[in-house]
Amino acid sequence: MRVAIVAESFLPNVNGVTNSVLRVLEHLHANGHEAMVVAPGARDFEEEIADYLGFPIFRVPTIMVPLINSLPVGVPIPAVTHALRNFNPDIIHLASPFVLGGAGAFAARQLRVPAIAIYQTDVAGFATKYKLTPLAAASWEWTRTLHNMCQRTLAPSSVTIAELESHGINEIYHWGRGVDTVRFHPAKRSEELRKEWDPTRSKRIVGFVGRLAAEKGVDRLKSLAHRNDLQLVIVGDGPERASLEAAMPNAVFMGALGGEELAVAYASLDLFVHTGEFETFCQAIQEAQASGVPTIGPRAGGPIDLITPGVNGELLNVDTFSAELPDAVDSILHPVRYDRMRAAARDSVRTKTWESLCAQLMKHYDAVIEQSRRVPLTFFGPIPELPLWAAKALGARIDANHQ
Repeated sequence: MRVAIVAESFLPNVNGVTNSVLRVLEHLHANGHEAMVVAPGARDFEEEIADYLGFPIFRVPTIMVPLINSLPVGVPIPAVTHALRNFNPDIIHLASPFVLGGAGAFAARQLRVPAIAIYQTDVAGFATKYKLTPLAAASWEWTRTLHNMCQRTLAPSSVTIAELESHGINEIYHWGRGVDTVRFHPAKRSEELRKEWDPTRSKRIVGFVGRLAAEKGVDRLKSLAHRNDLQLVIVGDGPERASLEAAMPNAVFMGALGGEELAVAYASLDLFVHTGEFETFCQAIQEAQASGVPTIGPRAGGPIDLITPGVNGELLNVDTFSAELPDAVDSILHPVRYDRMRAAARDSVRTKTWESLCAQLMKHYDAVIEQSRRVPLTFFGPIPELPLWAAKALGARIDANHQ
């Protein structure tokens, strides 16, 4: 099978979209399939790679978005269609489509190639958080257009599926996210690292892992910052880091970690807290659970499917998250229930491997390819330029390095 992936985000930018695409590419490589990636170019301070596992990467110019500099966006240039035509895919996989994914969706129609859209980013929620009102107002209309041009949409949680259905999106199927239960494992707990975080060895370690950006709501951890019995550890980087360090001077900020360092950090926590309400899935929660760490998250989006209150963690109301957080932490860390909740956290992800999730994805590929053979695809016209409303809302500028 020949699979073209149009990714709204990709290396060297690392986030949930990128990680999911990497796992899919690894599965395709391991099973003898061919693939290519269409992705945004690197920013001027990052090193750009030309291939992954031998699969070529076609880069497009990058839009630098004010306030959201951790999320560069690819320009949907007409050359996307030419690159896809030359590759001659059996299917086009749109990873979290919105801007660059628009080019992928229209190219799929022009080339009469079936497409699957993976819904992964709550653009409307992000836009509201960043006060980009024009973008927030139009984002659902644009999302509906893109997804309904595809043969099916794969969504990661029950809450997300219901929201997509309420906005008129058709042919939605559930597809979650896998987790590496070998890399993320309780056995990687490091007493040496815990001592580095808490030299007194008298505190419980409460941590967060993720991008330090406004939509993640990390400032909600401030309700724990005064506690002498807790040590906050924050793993990640982003535009909010300086303000968070000022607000929580006693917290340990580790910066961005990856690979084995990240796995050790997760396993060395006593409790994981995810503070953002715009997660369509929340892979960080699964990685913490695989590490045997109970989790706290908001009662919104993906965490609702991942956390069973009182079993492997707790869900808190978004509006009162900060106020509820201290009591929730104390409840989970109570000696009577803590060990049980640690075991339950690990048990909750035992069957959620990337191998099984990618096998499910291949079945979706096969289904839409077969469907397209029975029902010919319709020609839908030329590739659009970046929508004018989006360009105005974002105040976007093209990175000179990729003109």
